[in-house]
Amino acid sequence: MTLDTIIHAGLTRPKHPVTALVLMGGGARTAYQVGVLQALASMLRLQSGVSTKFPFQVMVGTSAGALNAAFLAGCATSGLEAFEQLTQFWTKLRSHHVYELNVAPWITWAGRASRLFAALSLTRHTAAHGALLNNMPLVDTLHHAVSLQGIENALQSKAITALAITASSYTSGVHWTFCHSARDAGAGWNRPGRRSDFQPITIEHLMASSAIPFLFPATPLWVDGHREFFGDGSMRQVSPLSPAMHLGAHKVLVVGVGQPQRSGFAGDGLPGGPNGQAHGPSLGSIAGHAMASVFHDTLQADVEQAQRVTKTLQQLPREVAGVLPYRNVEVLALQPSQSLDALAQAHADELPFSTRNALAGLGALRGGGAALASYLLFEPGFVQALIALGEHDAYARKEELLAFMRGSQ
Repeated sequence: MTLDTIIHAGLTRPKHPVTALVLMGGGARTAYQVGVLQALASMLRLQSGVSTKFPFQVMVGTSAGALNAAFLAGCATSGLEAFEQLTQFWTKLRSHHVYELNVAPWITWAGRASRLFAALSLTRHTAAHGALLNNMPLVDTLHHAVSLQGIENALQSKAITALAITASSYTSGVHWTFCHSARDAGAGWNRPGRRSDFQPITIEHLMASSAIPFLFPATPLWVDGHREFFGDGSMRQVSPLSPAMHLGAHKVLVVGVGQPQRSGFAGDGLPGGPNGQAHGPSLGSIAGHAMASVFHDTLQADVEQAQRVTKTLQQLPREVAGVLPYRNVEVLALQPSQSLDALAQAHADELPFSTRNALAGLGALRGGGAALASYLLFEPGFVQALIALGEHDAYARKEELLAFMRGSQ
């Protein structure tokens, strides 16, 4: 987060403290966020004297995190029950509700015998269709799951004050944040490589934000009076906390799905080299590493920057801090405590038949290649494992979470 962002965001001073929830991207891995939020809701219910109303005023989402943010915004008027509804949605979700791989069966079968053939066949398929996978099933899923009218109702009733969804423009290279707010938002913000626009969030915004490069096709959106093509919001996301700051947040709870140390997968090369040594990483490992790079956000650096500025403000004399265009922002970040690649490898057999065979042909079901599978595993075993991990990590930081949430409702 740049100092420029903090200065301009500090000029927005809401009458009441604003708590934001920021949900990062990561495909199927974002089921982890469901576990964290389900545990948080359970903690809040058990607190005496705590309201059961929805605890966040600003919702910010990227990629699959945008789907979670929009879903919650759509049922925010139901209070803490919204988190249970999100859990129910994910437990019923399957890969065929999100995508399908339309290739001839013989291609995936032959791919298991020849990784080079698999790579060439799938590359041609991707070039012909603009993406490896068809994500039209997700359109139907979102139309049934995300209540756009519910988002409007939540804004009008002030259950939330804003919903922000991020996406990256292939056309201009600009990282856009689309904001839906009930109030007069003005002109938004315009920073180098980052811009905002206030407009009602639609299913198209969610499809654009979650369009994982190479896997899902780009989605067109209208900005500045013309059409641009957008892909996953995790690309070029240099300041994930910035939208929450610009929308007036005093507290920011951010849930990422970043990968812990991957050293255990570093040696997953292909067998058969001299003296039994590996030739090097498989195609699946390379693809998984590239995908991890797309979703390797600058979350930790952004969190540390916000915490550093807040600590500096707290150390200033009160009369000096009072005249500066800054405000204290409390940030709490949660990320998985275990390797999600390892979890994906354990559940890879749950993938749809054609997808599993295609990934196997690329060497993407074992070792480092499992990273690629982890973004596509919208299946019960993996989802439940992620939710359980999210709950575990949230309860491990129960006191921190409850201290952070005090005064947020």
